[in-house]
Amino acid sequence: MRIIIYGAGGIGGVIGAQLFQGGVDTILIARGDHFRAIQNNGLHYRTPHGDVTLPIRAVDHPSEIDFRAGDVVILTMKSQHTQVALDDLRAAAGDLIPVFCCQNGVANEHMAARRFKNVYAQMVYLPATALEPGTVVTHAADTIGVLDAGRYPTGSDTVVEDVMAALESVKFSARPNATVMRFKYGKMIMNLGNALGAVAIPGDESKAIRTQLRDEAEACFKAAGIDCVSRDEEIARRDGLMQMGKVAGQDRVAGSSWQSLARGTGNIEADFLNGEIVLLGRLHGIPTPANAVLQRLANDLAVTKGQPQSIPLADIQKLIAEA
Repeated sequence: MRIIIYGAGGIGGVIGAQLFQGGVDTILIARGDHFRAIQNNGLHYRTPHGDVTLPIRAVDHPSEIDFRAGDVVILTMKSQHTQVALDDLRAAAGDLIPVFCCQNGVANEHMAARRFKNVYAQMVYLPATALEPGTVVTHAADTIGVLDAGRYPTGSDTVVEDVMAALESVKFSARPNATVMRFKYGKMIMNLGNALGAVAIPGDESKAIRTQLRDEAEACFKAAGIDCVSRDEEIARRDGLMQMGKVAGQDRVAGSSWQSLARGTGNIEADFLNGEIVLLGRLHGIPTPANAVLQRLANDLAVTKGQPQSIPLADIQKLIAEA
């Protein structure tokens, strides 16, 4: 089995680095300066156990890979980049290659299933940072992350078992889960606060806003009949795993949405996190003012390349009340 990591930023870079160090045949697909840095100098991988530079193969487009039987693709790009990536992958590899959606949100699997026969949902709990081209960082000191997967929409097979075994062998907790979408919906609730952490000046008011984001999501899920894990079940799956350590000269930073603003990418994942709740609310008649405001603020700040964490929480609360 050869594993192709498509979107080798923070999450993908860490997964690829672990697989490569464990002797798994691995290729990274990266973009721009990040790709060029990896191609020229290797992938600089930083963990609490030290720094290494890995001579892992990297390409900047699927067309540069000679796909073969036994290949598996793990998607790790942010959801706003998935559709274009899937079209490029199908053109290069055909529509039968197994595709694992190791991404936040719940829309990627649906996009993939329009184009590929063998689609797999994969939840991702993995602390990763990618702010400098060619470098990825994880503060996980023991178990690197939780990466359970199953066929989409439900089920399992030998491909799931083989990929989970490969990930387990390189310090991930990765189990076949025939109903893993339940966990992905639960993880999405947790990720609704990503936009708030990216745009807002930290303060005590954030707890109330996060509670409202969650309450809106749970009301939408109930109205839509969506089966989602409870908070206790979600916490229990990762309890005691992923102990954090120190990485020399690298503080732990905020989540992936903050990193998008900090890098000035011009885009952010809010449409596929908060926006998913807004969509469900509009379909089922559920008000979602908190998620709508955070979706709008995150996109506005991304497009204008504004400063992360520059909006006072009091201003956000006022906008939510007005909405």
